[in-house]
Amino acid sequence: MSKKPQRLISVLIAVLVLSSMLLSACGTAATTAPATEGKLAVGIVLPTKDEPRWVQDETRFKDALTAAGYDVEILFSQGSSAKEKENVEALITKGVKVLIICPQDGDAAAAAVEEARKAGIKVISYDRLITSTDAVDYYVTFDSVAVGAKQGQYLVDHASGTGLPLYLYAGAASDNNAFLFFEGAWSVLQPKIADGTFVIKNSSEAVALQDKATLTRDEMSKIIGQITTNWDFNTAKNLAESNLTVATAADKGEVFILAPNDGTARAIADAFGADKDVTKYYVTGQDAEKASVQYIIDGKQSMTVFKDVRTLVNDAIAMAVSLLKGETVATTGSYDNKKIQVPAKQSEVIAVDAANVKSVLIDSGYYAASDFTGLE
Repeated sequence: MSKKPQRLISVLIAVLVLSSMLLSACGTAATTAPATEGKLAVGIVLPTKDEPRWVQDETRFKDALTAAGYDVEILFSQGSSAKEKENVEALITKGVKVLIICPQDGDAAAAAVEEARKAGIKVISYDRLITSTDAVDYYVTFDSVAVGAKQGQYLVDHASGTGLPLYLYAGAASDNNAFLFFEGAWSVLQPKIADGTFVIKNSSEAVALQDKATLTRDEMSKIIGQITTNWDFNTAKNLAESNLTVATAADKGEVFILAPNDGTARAIADAFGADKDVTKYYVTGQDAEKASVQYIIDGKQSMTVFKDVRTLVNDAIAMAVSLLKGETVATTGSYDNKKIQVPAKQSEVIAVDAANVKSVLIDSGYYAASDFTGLE
């Protein structure tokens, strides 16, 4: 054979090899590789990295999934419903089979999960309920009404006498949980407001409704409109300072404060603690954030409601695995999301103060004693 045909054959072989390589590369870029056997085809969207609670959840998800041998992608919406929708779309593109999402805004998240539903993805609403859509398969949550009830009960348990100043604060009006927390707290506080134990000092809407044991959604909305913190520390501090500025010395002294969560509790506590006319305050919280555990140890925050994220995370993962395997999902109740009754799995909550902070949070292994100072 002459050298010319040999060179032609060599060129053809090279072209075929190169074409095969290009086709392989294109296939990898265009499709998501199938999950390795034993891996979990799940994507998670959380509201923001700016609140310790959600960073804590991220850590718990990663730890639990790693221990269970699954891979996961966790994205943050950074307080933006638009970014949240982008995150969901990105996970749809990556081929996830189950979406676990904690919405920034319950109503606004509906459009994002409806896209996921169209793509055949199962949707688990995590911690906060996605509302005004039927594209939610399940809800994993703590008993939010019970959280508020424990906050209210703590204030009632430490109240002695009558005419005690009561300051009310709530979460964001866009968060369905904020209404549930307030509902639970109101159910316990209202009888003690009605009998004169407490006197509301910072909400004319709450005063107007103080004789009603059960409030409608619209009535709660009017109150929350006056006392919302939007889950924002600065908003909470500014609102508390504004309330204290217009309050008289008689409206202060020993005060009782319903704060919706730990971050806002610390901000509100700082504002009340700096007021010379406040001689003592009791302030509630929730989430058992490390900073608030230290505040409780230091006597600057009265209590928190511990929601063991390990339990919630494990419930969400177990639910996702059941969905992937086509198994029946275990639920303990349901929640009305304004469109359907969403089947739910509820986790228990525990009230924590200085008396049991060590046994509940340290001895259980949730936190290490070395994370705190002054712990006895």
